[in-house]
Amino acid sequence: METVLVWAGLGFLFLLLTNLAFFDVLRRDFGSRGKKVFWGFVALIPFIGCLIYAIIGIHMGRRIPEEPEA
Repeated sequence: METVLVWAGLGFLFLLLTNLAFFDVLRRDFGSRGKKVFWGFVALIPFIGCLIYAIIGIHMGRRIPEEPEA
């Protein structure tokens, strides 16, 4: 039973990291739509994609400033 909980916990952790990486791609400007799509697909690769994005991709884009509400 403990093994199942460990694997379920690791799966949930990677799901959370994948979602965070994907939504971070949506909030960043990579200079072109093609680069943004590329990093979006990389972020969605199971287990390793979010790590690749966190190490390499996050530094390639710049944050899009949020517009203040009127």
